[in-house]
Amino acid sequence: MATPSGSTSRRLVQYVIVRSDLIHALSWPLGAVITQACHAATAAIHLNYNDPDTQDYLAELDTMHKVVLQAPDEASLTTLSNTLCEKSIAHKLWMEQPENIPTCLALKPYPKDTVQPFLKKFKLFK
Repeated sequence: MATPSGSTSRRLVQYVIVRSDLIHALSWPLGAVITQACHAATAAIHLNYNDPDTQDYLAELDTMHKVVLQAPDEASLTTLSNTLCEKSIAHKLWMEQPENIPTCLALKPYPKDTVQPFLKKFKLFK
């Protein structure tokens, strides 16, 4: 993307990965699943509020870019969270309380190229 000065800037993206089995196998209402994603995205921003990429992302309020992907089940979401932890990729694994069920995770805003390799096996949420 070009800036007014003609230079290019990095595309910052916040990725949210939601368990699709919550809807398809466990019959959660769509609104409840969307709420989980909202909680995770907000928490990831809050936990990384002072991060320069987060600040740049928030500065572009009207052009924020989020991508919502689907994880097929709890195991794949947990495995992804563990991988992200090992690679020092900041994220929030959202746990529904009081059941303590992992429902989704959200990364802090990152340049797409930085985190896309960890997410390439996940498809857009449908």
